[in-house]
Amino acid sequence: MTVAKPPLLPGPIGFVLIPQFASIALASAIEPLRIANRYLRSAYRWKLLSLDGGPVADGNGITVQPHGGVFEEPALGTVIVCADVQPERYYSRELKHWLQQQNAAGAALGALDTGCFLLARAGLLDGVRVTMHWEVLEAFRERFPRTIVAQTLFELDGRRLTCAGGTAAIDMVLEAISRDHGRELAARVAEHCLHERMRPGGAGQRMAPAARGNIHNPALAQAVALLEATLERSISVSELAAHVGLSSRQLMRLFAQVIGESAAHYHRRLRLEHARSLLRYTALTVTEAAVAVGFESLAHFCRAYRQQYGVSPGADRQAAPRGAPLLRDRRS
Repeated sequence: MTVAKPPLLPGPIGFVLIPQFASIALASAIEPLRIANRYLRSAYRWKLLSLDGGPVADGNGITVQPHGGVFEEPALGTVIVCADVQPERYYSRELKHWLQQQNAAGAALGALDTGCFLLARAGLLDGVRVTMHWEVLEAFRERFPRTIVAQTLFELDGRRLTCAGGTAAIDMVLEAISRDHGRELAARVAEHCLHERMRPGGAGQRMAPAARGNIHNPALAQAVALLEATLERSISVSELAAHVGLSSRQLMRLFAQVIGESAAHYHRRLRLEHARSLLRYTALTVTEAAVAVGFESLAHFCRAYRQQYGVSPGADRQAAPRGAPLLRDRRS
């Protein structure tokens, strides 16, 4: 006797909208479900939920009226947390307990974009393979070392469904439709979405540095890749040149001609971008963020940060959206 596999997206599906969530990810997840229902006679059911049952604004300030609040929902088939900027500001023990209750009741748990931060904070991603937007991957690794993080479009690990956000949500939902109702239907839904192909979950999120920067010189491409992969310390021009087999002068000339800035300036900009992500998406202090990106002097870090962003790192964090304070206790 063949036992039917449980669906990847059992219903009803509750999309939990965290303030400043990314609308593109939410729409990319819901639209394939709506189109699939044209052929499945409403097999998929979903509702939008906010933390308090009231309207919630996305990252563009567009207010969405949900169907209800999370704590009014005793049982769902799937819970998908939709978040973007500083999700942990909206963490609470009540939300943690609700997520744990949903998990204990057998619900599939998912996340779009940075929703993983809240699932991990609730202790629901230990040992699980997940993904999220590339901009916050390293910040998440710093915050939750017991979770396996991959820079992929989406990950399906047991009853956990996570995706990088943006249009990757289309691919994740198409995969769920394909597994639950067949590839032919999934392909038809993809065509309705004008999605030319169903990308596999393991596909990378970003273009290779050479393609992204229109870099044709292989040595320069290799140098850029090394800089993008090494954000925890500075790299001297001589070290970088030796790595790619060029003289320092040759490498400096290539950076000026193709990139339009020096290798040192390019690398510092990347490290400061990473520091900004750490400040926005984790509870690291300014000093800890400075150390994480290889600045030995806090004063030097603050000057460089202000030069790049026009504001001090502390003030930049304070300008974040309102919500619960960032919490540092990982056990709660």
